[in-house]
Amino acid sequence: MKIGDVEVKDEVFNVKVKKHVLWEVVKWQLASRRQGTHSTKTRGEVVYSGRKILPQKGTGHARHGDRGAPILVGGGVAHGPKPRDYWYPLPKKVRKLGLKMALSSKAQENAVVFVDSIDMGDRPKTKKALEFLKNLGIEQPKVLIVLPRKDEVVYRSFRNLPNVRVLSVEGLNVYDILWSDRLVIVKDALEGIYRRVGA
Repeated sequence: MKIGDVEVKDEVFNVKVKKHVLWEVVKWQLASRRQGTHSTKTRGEVVYSGRKILPQKGTGHARHGDRGAPILVGGGVAHGPKPRDYWYPLPKKVRKLGLKMALSSKAQENAVVFVDSIDMGDRPKTKKALEFLKNLGIEQPKVLIVLPRKDEVVYRSFRNLPNVRVLSVEGLNVYDILWSDRLVIVKDALEGIYRRVGA
C-alpha cells in the first residue's frame, strides 16, 4: 500500500477497523490516566463528639448513637469513594491491534501525511511551527505529529498551538491518533511504529 510516495505495510496501515477494539483500548487508556485521588470521610474519620445525642428509649425519636452517623447532616459518608487505582490489564495483543486499527482508520480517511523531517533550528519558534503547518495546508484541523525520537525543540515549538500534539514513537497511542484530524509522520518514525506493533 502507498500513502503519497511512501510504501507502507498493509498489516499496519490497511487493517479492517473494528470500533469495539478501539473502544476497549481507549477505555483502558483513559482508566490508566485517572488519578483516583478522590476521598470522602467515613463516620470514623469525622471529628464529632461520641456522646449519645438522646436517650435510647422514651423520647419517641429514632435511636441515634453520635453526630458522626451517615444518616445525620454533617456526619460521615456511608459508602463514599476512597483513593484507588483504576488501571486494569488489557492483553498486549489487543493493544497492538488497537494501534494498527487507529493508524488504518486515518489511512483510510486519507488523513496521513509523511514528511522527510521537521527542522525548527536551534531554538523553539512557534512562528516556524505555524509556517510548517501552513506549507502542508493543515493549519486548521487537529494535528498529531509523530517523531522517531523525542525532540525538545520541535515539542516546544508546537507547544503553544492548542490544536497540535507532538509525540515520539514510544508515546504513540490510540486515543491521540483518534483525537487528531490529520496525522503527520516523519518518515524515520515508520520503523519504530512497525516495532511497536510487531510488524
